[in-house]
Amino acid sequence: MGRLSLNAEERKILGKKVKKLRQKGKLPGHVFGKGLESESVCVDEKTFLKVFKEAGETGLIDLKIGTKKIRPVMVREVQYDPVSDKLIHIDFYQVNLSEKVKAPVPLILIGEQPELVKSGEVIVLQTLNELEVEALPTDLVEKIEVDITGLKNVDDVITIGKLKFDRSKLTVQVSEEEIVVKLAPAVTAEMEKLMEEQAAETAAVAVETTGGAETEGAAATEGEAQTEGEAQAEDGQTKKESHGAKEEASKE
Repeated sequence: MGRLSLNAEERKILGKKVKKLRQKGKLPGHVFGKGLESESVCVDEKTFLKVFKEAGETGLIDLKIGTKKIRPVMVREVQYDPVSDKLIHIDFYQVNLSEKVKAPVPLILIGEQPELVKSGEVIVLQTLNELEVEALPTDLVEKIEVDITGLKNVDDVITIGKLKFDRSKLTVQVSEEEIVVKLAPAVTAEMEKLMEEQAAETAAVAVETTGGAETEGAAATEGEAQTEGEAQAEDGQTKKESHGAKEEASKE
């Protein structure tokens, strides 16, 4: 990765007063390093964002403080406002160019997706998104590419050992057998089991609902029949009583 440069100014404004710097488009920051005294600085926000986009957390930056000092640094941390999400502070770590440092390097997938992915049968599952490496500041890389073209079948994997990078310059602390990417079924066995259980539960509820409706219907029909019978019996009794009354009247 090439050396980038960024101009900075010594900062004497501290505490809550740095709000005025931000209003002017300046970002407060600190420069620190092993065995070094921390130094307060500020940088132009727009310029920093351009440099940071290219450097990331592994790029080496020549931080030019004023007209005399040039300090080789890496961006160690950027802080954002939790409400507005605006950048509010930067920590620069000054490195010793002759000593190795540890830094996370992004793992970027490249290459054409397998046919099974295009057909929806499998998915590309990336289990590792970055790799912590140890290297001299000048040997750090911006990213490590992971070519997925060779993946063809379910459970095909790419491990750390298959990644292409200069192992004479970059040292990793994880096993060479650790998986970075694998082809996994679009629907796992666990998901299939869960779907089957959900389908069974839905069917059971449907049966219970239908059975309950049939029982209620039968009960209603029986009740209606009983009511109708009672009405007919009452009607018959009424007619019988009426006929008896007429006979009594004729005798009189």
